[in-house]
Amino acid sequence: MDLLIAFIVFGTAMVATLGLNGSMAYPLFVGLIAFVLTGLHRGYGFRALMKMVYTGGRTSFVVLRILIFIGILTALWRCSGTIAFFVYYGISMITPTLFLLLTFLITLVLSFALGTSFGIAGTAGVLLMVLAQSGGVDPAITAGVIMSGAYFGDRCSPASSSASLVAAVTQTDLYTNVKRMLLTGIIPTILTLIVYGFLSVQNPLGRMDSRIMEALRTSYDLSIWVALPAVAILVLPLFRIPVIQAMGASIVIGFMDTLFLQNQGLFFTLKTCLLGYFPTNLALGEVMAGGGLISMVEVIIIVFISCTYSGIFDGTGMLDGSQAKIGKLANKVGLFPTQIVASFLSIAVFCNQTVATILNAQVLKGVYEKKGSTSFDLAIDMENSVITLSGIVPWSIACTVPLGILGVGIEAIPYSVLLYVIPLSYLLTKKIWVKVY
Repeated sequence: MDLLIAFIVFGTAMVATLGLNGSMAYPLFVGLIAFVLTGLHRGYGFRALMKMVYTGGRTSFVVLRILIFIGILTALWRCSGTIAFFVYYGISMITPTLFLLLTFLITLVLSFALGTSFGIAGTAGVLLMVLAQSGGVDPAITAGVIMSGAYFGDRCSPASSSASLVAAVTQTDLYTNVKRMLLTGIIPTILTLIVYGFLSVQNPLGRMDSRIMEALRTSYDLSIWVALPAVAILVLPLFRIPVIQAMGASIVIGFMDTLFLQNQGLFFTLKTCLLGYFPTNLALGEVMAGGGLISMVEVIIIVFISCTYSGIFDGTGMLDGSQAKIGKLANKVGLFPTQIVASFLSIAVFCNQTVATILNAQVLKGVYEKKGSTSFDLAIDMENSVITLSGIVPWSIACTVPLGILGVGIEAIPYSVLLYVIPLSYLLTKKIWVKVY
C-alpha cells in the first residue's frame, strides 16, 4: 500500500506539471521524496537510502558530461558564426517545400553514422531548428521530425550505445541485430517519409526577413572556416573517434573561430560558454540567442534525479512483485504486446531508457525461453519497443533531454512519427518478419 501511495503522489505531481507546462524536475523530485519515505517506512535507514540515491545518480555521470559539452558547443556554434553560416547559405539552397522531409533524411543519415540521439539534437538539430525558426516553420513539428531522425540511428546504428546494450543484455550479436532492425524498420521509415512529405508541403520554409539576412552578413565573418566546428562533428566519428572527443574538438575550433574570426574577446567567449550567446544586433536575437552551460542545468537536474530512482528500486526491491506479474502477462496476450506494456511501465517508473532496457531483459528473458523464442527474438522485440518508446514518454530522459536541447516541449511528441510507428508496424507484421529472418 505504501508503494501505491508513493506512485499516486508521483503520478499526481506529474499530471499537474504536464497540465501547467512546468519543468519535469519538480514531479521527479516529489517522486524521489515519496520513494525515500516509502523506503524509510519499510525499515531502511536514511543513510542507506541516500547511498542508494547516490548509486543510482552516479549512473548519470556519463550522460551529464555529454550534456555539458552540448551546452557549451551550442553556444559557441552561435557565437563563432557556424550556425549563421548554415542559416545564411542554407536558406537559399534548401527547397522550401521539402524542408521537413530533408530534415528527417539529414538527421537519419547522421544518427546512423554517429549513433547518438543527444549528439544529433545538440548539433545538426540545433542548426535545423534555427533554420526552421528563421523560415517560419512550426518549431514543434521540426523538433518531432528531428526526434524521428535522431532515434533512427539510436535504435539501429552499430555505433549506438543502446544497440550495444541490447546486444549485451540479451547475449546476441550486434550486427545480426542491426540487420534485423534495418529490415523491420523499412515499413515504418517509408510511412514516416510519406507523413513528413505531406507536412513539408503544408509547412514550407519561408524566406527569411531581409533585415535578418543583412544582419547575418554584416555581423559575422561567414567564410568557410566557421563551418569547421560542424565538420569536426560529422567527420571525426567516421574515423572511429568517439563522439565525445569529436564534440571536444568542435568546441576548441569554435572557441578559436570566435576569438580570431569574429574578433570577440576572451572574457566574452568564456561568458558565452557559460551563460549562452546573446547577439548585440537585436534583429538576430530571436534567431541566434541561446545555448551555454546554463541552458543544460534543468536537463542535468532531470537526468540525475531520474537516475536515482533505479538505485532506490534496486536497493530496496520495491518492484520485485510487479516484475513477476509482468512476466505472467506474456502467457495471456503474447510476447511483443507484453514487451510494449513492460516498456511503458519501466520507462514511466525509471524515466530512463538504459534502466528500462536492462529491466525488460531481466524480466522477460526467461519467458521468451519458455515459449521457445530465441535471444535474438527478445533483442529485436526490445529494439522495437523500449528503445523507441522511451522517446515519447514525456518525463523520460530520452524525451526530455533532446526536446530541451531543441528548445521545445512535449507538443513535439505527436510529430515524432517514427517512434510510435515502429512498434505499431512491428506489432502488425511480426509474424511476417519472423519468417523472413
